[in-house]
Amino acid sequence: MIKEHGNTCIRITNSPDFLLFTTCSVEKALRPSSHILTRRAALPASSFAVRYLSESTKKTIEDAVTQNKLVVFMKGTPDAPQCGFSRAVMQILTVQGVDMQNSLKSFNILADEELRSGIKEYSSWPTIPQVYINGEFIGGCDIMLNMHQSGELEKLLVKEGLILPEPEENPRA
Repeated sequence: MIKEHGNTCIRITNSPDFLLFTTCSVEKALRPSSHILTRRAALPASSFAVRYLSESTKKTIEDAVTQNKLVVFMKGTPDAPQCGFSRAVMQILTVQGVDMQNSLKSFNILADEELRSGIKEYSSWPTIPQVYINGEFIGGCDIMLNMHQSGELEKLLVKEGLILPEPEENPRA
């Protein structure tokens, strides 16, 4: 369905999972050969999708991120990640010294399609993996890698009690 207002149109695409609203400019042209009024839409100026996150999925996510210090929504499991980005996040957490057996709660989003799309809506973040520490969304693979390289991740993990601080070295005099 297309709704037109001035030089702008809104195209609404309906599917079982979401509504897609696309705005575009409208150009009206008269085809000389047939004298039929046609509309040609330019490339979309902007689009956004609205998906309805179910209450049960929202509760599952909220319970997970509020009841666990470290939560990762990933493709696969910590022992068998099924994408390179999920594997990289698990490697970063391992290198940082996180107790993967006792401190990490993970969710394999490949096993639950509603959770897979729901976590993206919940966080307003389009990619997987997604990392939460003490209820706060931290980010995905790129952010975790940058935080690891800068030392910011280690500070956060120490502050939140997920790893012990490194012992300070005593300089020899």
